[in-house]
Amino acid sequence: MPTYRLLTLEELTELEKEFVEYLVLNGIAAEDWVKIKENDKADAERLIELFSDVVFEGILRKIAYLEYRAENFVHAFQCLTDKLVLVAMESEDDTDVNFLDPVFIEAATINPPDKLIVRTTSKPYSKTRELELFDMIQAGCMISDGGLFKALCLKL
Repeated sequence: MPTYRLLTLEELTELEKEFVEYLVLNGIAAEDWVKIKENDKADAERLIELFSDVVFEGILRKIAYLEYRAENFVHAFQCLTDKLVLVAMESEDDTDVNFLDPVFIEAATINPPDKLIVRTTSKPYSKTRELELFDMIQAGCMISDGGLFKALCLKL
């Protein structure tokens, strides 16, 4: 069972070159891979699981920032080695806000409306860093360049 998830067939197709390199690094030639696929489906699946984990591990290690946007709040995370730092902007009441609108977010980070609050907190990872980030992405977070996190920090 993979640590994260199996790559889809489409993802595997896009990563065919990397998968071939992975097989070679593990001592499996092209003709051996064909035999494994035909004769040992469980072993073939195990190799795909391991490759999937390698791919996701590489992606997750590089993540520095994540964002989660909803209509009435936005959460920007800095993903440090030992903890997550959250900076959030949200409405104090039912003020007409829409953090799903990029134009609104840009305006709110420059000159926040009166009913918006910005807060921050941090917490250590409860799992491994990479597994926690994977779970956050599965729950709807998006990988970010950190621009929103930095802009919100200026409003603290």
